[in-house]
Amino acid sequence: MTTRIVATTLLTLVLFGCGKQAPEPASEPAAEPAATPTAVATVPRTASPAGARVFFISPSDGDTVSNPVRVEFGIEGMDVVRAGDQQPNSGHHHLLIDTELPDPAMPIPATEQHIHFGDGSTSTEITLPAGKHTLRMLLGDYQHFPHDPPVVSDPITITVE
Repeated sequence: MTTRIVATTLLTLVLFGCGKQAPEPASEPAAEPAATPTAVATVPRTASPAGARVFFISPSDGDTVSNPVRVEFGIEGMDVVRAGDQQPNSGHHHLLIDTELPDPAMPIPATEQHIHFGDGSTSTEITLPAGKHTLRMLLGDYQHFPHDPPVVSDPITITVE
């Protein structure tokens, strides 16, 4: 796989998560040299300032809640901006539900377990099945990548009635 294909694939993943359409890739030459295992494109990660943190304002760890569950995000040491806004010491929230942290070298996935708030939201309402659930927040940079080091909350466990 060439560096251009890898970079185009990453750009497509990032733009797909924002709801934007990726540009058409340039056509590849008919014959190209074989790729080596070291020919991998990397996207530089955005640095996070020391002491930056995200946390849940509500609910609290151990709370019993009912649907819809109101979730409020807190942040210190950084600003919340829309995805695509490349401002220093900033990012946008992602809510992780019943899942582990994603690979920090890849864009944060956009799934039912990885909810993006690329519009700069700091709260939401979600509906979850009855039972115990683990929630975690992860700040993403302007390209939906975790910062370096990642700005991530402690997980909380809630019970939905």
